[in-house]
Amino acid sequence: MNNGRFPHYYYPPVYYPYPVTRERQMYPQHNGVRRFHPLPVNHQEESQERQQDFGNTPYVVDIEDAAEDNHAFRKAIWTGTHLQVTLMNIQPGADIGLERHPNTDQFIRIEEGHGTVQMGDSQNNLNFQRRIEEDYAIMIPAGKWHNVRNTGREPLKLFSVYAPPEHPFGTLQQEKNE
Repeated sequence: MNNGRFPHYYYPPVYYPYPVTRERQMYPQHNGVRRFHPLPVNHQEESQERQQDFGNTPYVVDIEDAAEDNHAFRKAIWTGTHLQVTLMNIQPGADIGLERHPNTDQFIRIEEGHGTVQMGDSQNNLNFQRRIEEDYAIMIPAGKWHNVRNTGREPLKLFSVYAPPEHPFGTLQQEKNE
């Protein structure tokens, strides 16, 4: 590549013969050279990967696509020693359910849909309430009571990060009542 002897514009952009899909989007500009992801994506293998918990092994995923493709109420995709990532799909009018994690901080990112989040120091005093929608992030301190409700007409798709893990390794709840 460019070892400093030639200006960055000397090297033309590299294009690959296969179609550009979401998984193969352009990398950000680097020294004026645009490049596409060099490896073809095996969608069948990627779909199978999304069905299991890859905790305590290195793992890379397009989290937005994974969250949007998830149809289970709750699915753990990575459970480590100190951290857990789950995907959730909350149907219109439904909610996560009022809950509290005494020793676990939680991060939630909304990928699709809109709703409301409530938090408070007790079940009967949820004095913090905000509207949420796509691209919003929610930080929930350990010990806070909280609930997320889907107020839209489409499923609310999100991912949640727990530190430390909250659910057993490989958790898969197709429905909320499981």
